[in-house]
Amino acid sequence: MPVHVVHGRKPGPVLLVCAAIHGDEINGVEIIRRLLSHKFIDRCRGTLIAIPVINVYGFVSKSRYLPDRRDLNRSFPGSETGSMAARLANVVMREIMPHCTHIVDLQSGAVNRENLPQIRAKLSGEPEIEALARAFGVPVILDASLVGGSFREAAHALGIPALLYEAGEALRFDEVSIRAGVRGVLNVMTTLGMRSKSQNYRPPGTLIANTSRWVRAPQSGILRALCATGARVEAGDRLAYINDPLGENLCPVLSPLSGIIIGKTNLPLVFAGEAVFNIATYAEAGRVSDHIEAYQEELAPNDDVLDDDEPALV
Repeated sequence: MPVHVVHGRKPGPVLLVCAAIHGDEINGVEIIRRLLSHKFIDRCRGTLIAIPVINVYGFVSKSRYLPDRRDLNRSFPGSETGSMAARLANVVMREIMPHCTHIVDLQSGAVNRENLPQIRAKLSGEPEIEALARAFGVPVILDASLVGGSFREAAHALGIPALLYEAGEALRFDEVSIRAGVRGVLNVMTTLGMRSKSQNYRPPGTLIANTSRWVRAPQSGILRALCATGARVEAGDRLAYINDPLGENLCPVLSPLSGIIIGKTNLPLVFAGEAVFNIATYAEAGRVSDHIEAYQEELAPNDDVLDDDEPALV
């Protein structure tokens, strides 16, 4: 497991930024590469611990899982004598976690499923985590409960504030998701005092989603999506059509609620009951929609000039 440690010239927080806890979620690997090559990195305060690939086994085999088909993100805190996943989780808990004061875990959607850049964190009763989530600066924040056996739950048990960044799709690079992740981690480091605020720095404005809900396919067949991630929808809007290969048995997929699409399947072949759209609800959906549109336009790699000399991926 490659671990890169950057000690600043002055003391400060110890931030762990890690990726590929699921071996096929590779956007975070590129985010960390760009972070480590950033021009400020040698002038940071405190310590940055960067692990671009936690699940090396899954990464090499292009798989979400370990060779024993276990999910590493359901195996914490692990044990020294358990399964391969339990042993790997135990190594992280024993060798890495005791040194950390804060964590940003970089993840992506599953295979053939994309997520709008979003932060998931336990916000209720956690003002420091909420402040860091808002500082990250993505338009979507979900107050997500802790999942048993997850890395985030293990961090919470140790009293370590942890953010989960979800963006893009497994096994694919997405330039907007990568740029958003790099900027978000830098914003968190600024908030923690690990880097100086620029004169033009403005705390990003964002809103927290009330809840999110998956819309499921009403029948099996071929899905023709009508809405992209980031789109604002109203209850009753058509999200997609499903029909058989001959174009018969046409069935619309309707939105059961109003909100913003924060995740969707990219695979046109679906089964009845399969999750196809994830919709987050907001008290001010219009404001969030405008924020998302401006955010995506700002990060889009169309004829722009990057200040970090990183060419846009296509």
